[in-house]
Amino acid sequence: MIEKLFNAVVTGVAQGSMIALVALGYSMVYGILKLINFAHSEVFMMSAFAGFFLISGLGAEQAPLLSGVCGTLGAMALAGGLGVLVERFAYAPLRARGSKASRIAPLVTALGTSVLLTNLAQLLFSAKYRSYPQIMPLDKTRVLIVVMSLVTMTFLQLLVHWTWFGKSMRALSMNVDAARLMGVRTGRVISLTFMTGSSLAALGSVLFCMDQSPAYPTMGTVIGTRAFVAAVIGGIGNIPGAVLGGLLLGILGELTKLTPYSSLQDVFVFMALVLVLLVKPTGLLGKAGVEKV
Repeated sequence: MIEKLFNAVVTGVAQGSMIALVALGYSMVYGILKLINFAHSEVFMMSAFAGFFLISGLGAEQAPLLSGVCGTLGAMALAGGLGVLVERFAYAPLRARGSKASRIAPLVTALGTSVLLTNLAQLLFSAKYRSYPQIMPLDKTRVLIVVMSLVTMTFLQLLVHWTWFGKSMRALSMNVDAARLMGVRTGRVISLTFMTGSSLAALGSVLFCMDQSPAYPTMGTVIGTRAFVAAVIGGIGNIPGAVLGGLLLGILGELTKLTPYSSLQDVFVFMALVLVLLVKPTGLLGKAGVEKV
């Protein structure tokens, strides 16, 4: 029994680290725009297909290391470009309208973009499940997932607190108009934020598919939902909080599989969300803010 618990925790940490990579994208966008980018889960899905075709096309059997690295970087670049396109054509026009745009409009736009990308993937790739070639042993893949999650969190913390781009992000999160008056190029910063978050989703999707899942058009729904819940539990807009929330959900999910209620994994996930919000509405690491009306 002890061995089963240990294996479940190890697998849960790997699963949670992958969820955390996706949750970081939700947190980054919300931290600046106070917008839940539901299309982020479909960027995750499109990245999985990009990674599959790139890794397979670069010769995974002959050069597994080269194809894995180049394929992952290529998927991250394509996902970053897709994130910029989503922001430019779906959200930027709403920001340009300013107060004339309804507060519900960005939410509806995000949901519409999500449905559009899902159907586009089904049109381009069909509903066929595509399994990644095995380029490294499973145990090494899970170690890589955990390491990449921690490295990414550290990189983002340094980016946010020690670079001009990070200072601009924090300025926008406080007051977009004031940041613009101080010379911050808000449009560029927002686009770079979408690009960074989408690239992280691509990294998570490739690692996830290498570890345990094929790529298919609706895969973003489940993982995207869990990543969003992880971001809220940790304190949405908080980078360490997104990682903490992802790890908690990953471990909770794997421990649930050891019980007779393994089919109710998502039920326990949302129960954990409700419990956390009842005790601490801002999330585990979130901070309460004052909103001026």
